[in-house]
Amino acid sequence: MTGDAASQATDQYPRVEAAMDLPVVVDSDDDEMISHELGQLRSILEEAILKTRSMPLNNRPRLPRIPLSKRNRAVPDITQKLTERIDDLKQKIAAWGKRIRRFTERSRQFNQNLLFQSDQKRLYKTLERPQICGAGPGPDQANTVAFWRGLWSEPVNHSEGPWMEVVASQSANVTSMDPVTITPEDVDEAVRGAPN
Repeated sequence: MTGDAASQATDQYPRVEAAMDLPVVVDSDDDEMISHELGQLRSILEEAILKTRSMPLNNRPRLPRIPLSKRNRAVPDITQKLTERIDDLKQKIAAWGKRIRRFTERSRQFNQNLLFQSDQKRLYKTLERPQICGAGPGPDQANTVAFWRGLWSEPVNHSEGPWMEVVASQSANVTSMDPVTITPEDVDEAVRGAPN
């Protein structure tokens, strides 16, 4: 479609096509020739602009771009473009990863909230399930017993500072709480108000 508009523009305005073919030489010694060509180009462009402005917006043709100098176009540095593209893609991957993590966390929270409102018992059962952390074998019983026996069975002399004696003397006159006995009737009364 762009090519059609360009061909229509050059068909309607043959002087625009002539202006496109005009050579523009910047490094010539003949200043008079340059000024004549620039003046000719300026008048052709002004005429085309006036005609285009007088047309309604819907019927205006697209004017083709006029390349003024093909020599001054810089050759793109492909390595710079590649590194920029790689950086852009890495940033997009990081952003999408963060979005996915936020979405999964939010959906998990949302589902837990719904489950809490509808069926608390099922929610707590799902929370109690152990999550599988690793696929490797667990420690054997002998090593586990030896590890914990080394921590708990051997007496250790702690260095108790003078502040321990101060705390003990301050709490000596505090009376201990009477033992509380919970009866099945107390449990029934407390559970009666629970939703489940």
